[in-house]
Amino acid sequence: MGITLINSTLLYMDANLERLGDIVLGLGANVVTLLLILILTVMRRSGQCNRRKSYIEKSVLYVIPALGACFSCVDLVVLVRTKPRRDFILFFLPLSRFAMWIAVMLSSKFSCACCVFSSRILCFWWILRFLTEALHLNMIFSLQTLEICLIMLDIAFGISINVLRIKQGTPKISSLEDPLIEDGDDQRHIKTIRWWDLFTFGYIGLVMKHGSMKQLEFEDLLPLPPDMDPSTCCENLLRCWQVQECNNCSNPSLFWSISGVYGWPYFRLGLLKVFNDCIGFAGPLLLNRLINYLEKGSESSVGYTLAISLGLTSIFKSFLDTQYTFRLSKLKLKLRSSIMSVIYRKCLWVNTANRSGFSEGEIQTFMSVDADRIVNLCNSLHDMWSLPLQIGIALYLLYTQVKFAFLSGLAITILLIPVNKWISVLIASATEKMMKLKDERIRKTGELLTNIRTLKMYGWDNWFANWLKETRATEVTHLATRKYLDAWCVFFWATTPTLFSLCTFGLFALMGHQLDAATVFTCLALFNSLISPLNSFPWVINGLIDAFISTRRVSKFLRCLEHNKDSSIDSGLISEDLALLVEDASCIWSNNVEEENNLTIKHVSLRVPKGSFVAIIGEVGSGKTSLLNSLLGEMQCVHGSILLNGSVAYVPQVPWILSGTLRENILFGKNFDSKRYFDTLSACALDVDISLMVGGDMAFIGDKGLNLSGGQRARLALARAIYQGSDMYLLDDVLSAVDSQVGCWILQSALLGPLLNKKTRIMCTHNIQAISCADMVVVMDKGKVKWSGTVTDMPRSISPSFSLSNEFDMSSSKHLTKRKESLSIKKDDVDEVSEAADIVKVEERKEGRVEVTVYRNYAVFSGWFITIIILVSAVLMQASRNGNDLWLSYWVDKTGRGVTQNSTSFYLVIPCQKTIRFNSISLHYRAKLLLILQMVLCIFCIINSILTLVRAFSFAFGGLKAAVRVHSALICKLVNAPTQFFDQTPSGRILNRFSSDLYTIDDSLPFILNILLANFVGLLGIVVVLSYVQVLFLFLLLPFWYIYSKLQLFYRSTSRELRRLDSVSRSPIYASFTETLDGSSTIRAFKSEEHFVSRFIDHLTLYQRTSYSEIIASLWLSLRLQLLGAMIVLFVAVMAVIGSRGNFPISFGTPGLVGLALSYAAPLVSLLGSFLTSFTETEKEMVSVERVLQYMDVPQEEVSGRQSLNGKWPVQGLVEFHNVTMRYSSALPPALNHISFTIQGGIQVGVIGRTGAGKSSILNALFRLTPVCSGHIMVDGVNINHLPIRELRSRLAVVPQSPFLFQGSLRENLDPLGLSEDWRIWEILEKCKVKAEVESAGGLDSNVKESGCSFSVGQRQLLCLARALLKSSKILCLDECTANIDVHTASLLHNTISSECQGVTVITIAHRISTVLDLDSILILDRGILVEQGKPQHLLRDDDSAFSNFVRASK
Repeated sequence: MGITLINSTLLYMDANLERLGDIVLGLGANVVTLLLILILTVMRRSGQCNRRKSYIEKSVLYVIPALGACFSCVDLVVLVRTKPRRDFILFFLPLSRFAMWIAVMLSSKFSCACCVFSSRILCFWWILRFLTEALHLNMIFSLQTLEICLIMLDIAFGISINVLRIKQGTPKISSLEDPLIEDGDDQRHIKTIRWWDLFTFGYIGLVMKHGSMKQLEFEDLLPLPPDMDPSTCCENLLRCWQVQECNNCSNPSLFWSISGVYGWPYFRLGLLKVFNDCIGFAGPLLLNRLINYLEKGSESSVGYTLAISLGLTSIFKSFLDTQYTFRLSKLKLKLRSSIMSVIYRKCLWVNTANRSGFSEGEIQTFMSVDADRIVNLCNSLHDMWSLPLQIGIALYLLYTQVKFAFLSGLAITILLIPVNKWISVLIASATEKMMKLKDERIRKTGELLTNIRTLKMYGWDNWFANWLKETRATEVTHLATRKYLDAWCVFFWATTPTLFSLCTFGLFALMGHQLDAATVFTCLALFNSLISPLNSFPWVINGLIDAFISTRRVSKFLRCLEHNKDSSIDSGLISEDLALLVEDASCIWSNNVEEENNLTIKHVSLRVPKGSFVAIIGEVGSGKTSLLNSLLGEMQCVHGSILLNGSVAYVPQVPWILSGTLRENILFGKNFDSKRYFDTLSACALDVDISLMVGGDMAFIGDKGLNLSGGQRARLALARAIYQGSDMYLLDDVLSAVDSQVGCWILQSALLGPLLNKKTRIMCTHNIQAISCADMVVVMDKGKVKWSGTVTDMPRSISPSFSLSNEFDMSSSKHLTKRKESLSIKKDDVDEVSEAADIVKVEERKEGRVEVTVYRNYAVFSGWFITIIILVSAVLMQASRNGNDLWLSYWVDKTGRGVTQNSTSFYLVIPCQKTIRFNSISLHYRAKLLLILQMVLCIFCIINSILTLVRAFSFAFGGLKAAVRVHSALICKLVNAPTQFFDQTPSGRILNRFSSDLYTIDDSLPFILNILLANFVGLLGIVVVLSYVQVLFLFLLLPFWYIYSKLQLFYRSTSRELRRLDSVSRSPIYASFTETLDGSSTIRAFKSEEHFVSRFIDHLTLYQRTSYSEIIASLWLSLRLQLLGAMIVLFVAVMAVIGSRGNFPISFGTPGLVGLALSYAAPLVSLLGSFLTSFTETEKEMVSVERVLQYMDVPQEEVSGRQSLNGKWPVQGLVEFHNVTMRYSSALPPALNHISFTIQGGIQVGVIGRTGAGKSSILNALFRLTPVCSGHIMVDGVNINHLPIRELRSRLAVVPQSPFLFQGSLRENLDPLGLSEDWRIWEILEKCKVKAEVESAGGLDSNVKESGCSFSVGQRQLLCLARALLKSSKILCLDECTANIDVHTASLLHNTISSECQGVTVITIAHRISTVLDLDSILILDRGILVEQGKPQHLLRDDDSAFSNFVRASK
């Protein structure tokens, strides 16, 4: 009784639901359409349509509505005759449809039809009607062909008016939305694109044709549409960010800024996605109808209608899929360019103090990783509501098939939600920690690449690489946590459809219902439609988590206060005769005002008249550089005011050189003025250098100016400043890197010459000649102005170092005048390294497909054992799924008819003694059958779940193993590469491998490989099942495979080229970004921010063009593959209908098998596209492995040696060069030319010569940074070429010209290997005159900031000297280590070196003559030839000696 009541209630609910669906979905949609037509007709009744309608338009606007009206009228008559009067509400459905079609015809006749039916609102609404028709289709399974025809007419009219609207708009647009470019041939070409090509992406055909025939170049790519221009995108996002800052000053949000720019287009895409997702469910509904038809065996033509409708639905959805993907991809490209541009711009406009809270590695991660994650928000946000919607519709359609039995499956899904939420929280935590460590790793990698030459000289490159590996190991720990949690997510969501099937069918059978083929395979199709959203959901959650974390990170950076360009320039507050006014200014190197106790500049007051030459002097760490930076606005002024009058040019102490031509470095965005340009070159003594360079001033300068000497870099930076013609010049110790002769020339011709003599010049210096020529001297001491005034008034008690200069460092203006002629004639001022890498190597890119060796190498990195486990588990998992479906098909067929004992016992595992029929089985046996059915389903479920778990965790493990091994191998290969490789390869290019490419190998590649494998075994299973069910499919398989292979080969050749172009175009972005980070203070000083933004936009535009062409090519392929799949669906469906009539000699199987075939053929459309997309994406991602493998093939230093060292070699310190010749390139002249000399152990030797004479090449040869071409070098009688290279370098001590400190503790910087006791370190620090500064910084455990910026350049050099003295080596090399310190400290240091280095061979490369006068011997070089050797005092007595001439020239 109770069961009967429940069944009656359920039937009543079903009837009401059907009636409600008819009212809401049918009648409601028709009424809304009717109202829209009437409103638009009234609003546009005055519109004049002068052009005549074409035959196609007449057919659309008259014929289709007329047919619709007729069919509606017939439908109404049929309903009146067949339905009872109490169901009168159903009559309104055909009546409303009839009224709608009549309104369409009337509106077309009496108004401007092209205005009404080309309206965006009506066209969009008619597309939205497809949604209601797709849902309403479920209500008409019991109706006749007439209703289906009406719906098809409705859909055809909607498609037609949308096509006509696009066709009308084609002459006015050139892309799907906007003209691609504003003028030129490309504009004319795009305007001629047919509307059909716009739908099918045919306009990429020319690019793909070129790609299949040759190597693609950037000129072959598609032009960008104007709305995708990076500068426009940047301006739009920046405007919304500024609105956010105004509305929410304390916490502006990047997310809401992005919403302000792209929110409405994104919302419109969401509406399209709703419709597209819902259309996807038309397939299972038509499948249900078709299987019902096949089971009944009807002779009517409805079967053909349903079969063709199934194929047409697949075709229509293919177009919708690609159009949605295209528009979403365009939006993502615009968002990516917006974010990257805004981050770059922020780096330029934020001063050093405000940026102090972010490391360079962290900021680089914003650009390389966080930007991509924020862009992926576009996918994740729509998927976040779209996937539940798809799941919801699928569940509703399941209800229509199995009633409330679907609730059991739904319960499983709901139970998994809190589990996945908990996993998501853990993933978010692991991701945040991983990103911090990734920032740290990239920062350390940047330090390694920037200072690789110095690290190799120290012999620390291996130690630094191991330090980097430790950071990587910690990062991988969090990456592993995330990957294994992802694997659990995949397991839970992949097994959900199987559990869903088990519980749903089991409960449906227990409720007393009988499973038939239509129900089972409609449900299977719906289960399959659940797989994608259920499996995607964890990735969507992870993507959202990553995106919001990245959004918060970038928002925090964008909230940094920007440097106000006009804050220091206010003519109304400063007298016209003053260039600079500083009043009681106190500044700090931080944006945290609470750190006022740690003032760097303390209560400074200064007035500088216009046109003055001001020399700022003081001991190391006194605050000279900080004072200049405070004038530039780089520091935070917490008290007082700083006012500048006029434009500023700035030359930093460490010159910042652009990657580009020498001329580009000097012009710095300014127009070329021939006279000023050549006058500047002459004043900076660069004309001689340029005349000897290959390519002249168009010679390419490498990353950070690595192919220039230190002196050339300093002069180039000075020339850049002079060429700008600014009102004020801030120069930070520009003369320290050049020898005394060149320094005198620059002082006379540049600083005091006609180009600058009327300008205000403020220079930090230790150069005595410059100080003596200054109009004003400012003495700094511990961040305060100790004294200021003229040179003649300066008391000796304030600056004792001034009196310590010797006669050779002093030059009067008379001597400088003589010097002008002598230097201008000489042409030997050329650096030995200047042509070592005149042309930085263009980034290589492979041609053709990704080689099999790349895949094999990745498998080796992952491990062959784990690779085999992954493959086997994937195949077995698919086999278990196909076996389950085949078993269901066989069981459904047999339960509908009589079955024998054998067949039943075989499939149900029931040993029976007599033949039975399912419908006549007793309740006892029926319960047993259901129980065993559940057991079989459980077995399949368990097997499938275990294999899924094995595959998920195997992929996670293999991906992690590959990530660790790739990074370790890459870092090992790079640290063993010779210095020439780093000179010729921009660090941004190498860093790109460690950031983007490694991120791909860490994250994207395992993910896409997993998808590829799943798609492959899924396709394999479908082909096997279809071949088994329908024999004729085998005949279709051959042409299908031929077309498929031709398509994918045609596409893949272009895809590979586009991916490689993408990688090549991406490298300049990161290289430019890294370069800009280093020189941002210089750029701000020159007010060149807009110029550099423009350069970056050019790089970004090229990157966008590559990505845009890549996306169009991918969609071109995807559409054609989906259409191919739709043809297969159509073929299988039509063959099934033909076979059901019995008129064909070959049997096409039972309804169960046909239903299985159709349920497998339906997802073939998306699976084919997904397979090739995942395959090409895998190939694209494998390009990252290919690029990494390129750098595993770089030349390697000879690390090992034939002879091992014992004891404390070298013992004597004897150095012998025997006929040594060294070249930096086989095409260049020798840097050292058959040079021979001997340095006895325990003496101090100076190496002098003009800039570029070969001084640094002596050290390069001694440390084996560059191999010698001929000859050999002996140290204590041992040929250094026979020694292990790291052991050799570790036995020598060096103080480089450019001081190097890395971020970490001071103890690690001084003694990273932990070989010295603390008392010894303190003792050396005291002798190097830097103990007080270290104590004030916090002792040996104090943290050194990135690049050692917590210390001045002079202090850094003293710390490097202390580091060398701690080594206690018998050979100490000093590469002008006192260039950046004052004369007094330099004198004390020379005394320290003399006392500490008794019995030590000291080789000093010197620019100051006074540095070498007291040494035991000197070597004078000229163009790589040893000109003279001897004791300096002896050589001075000989007036004809080169040394005497050198000294006389320096006076």
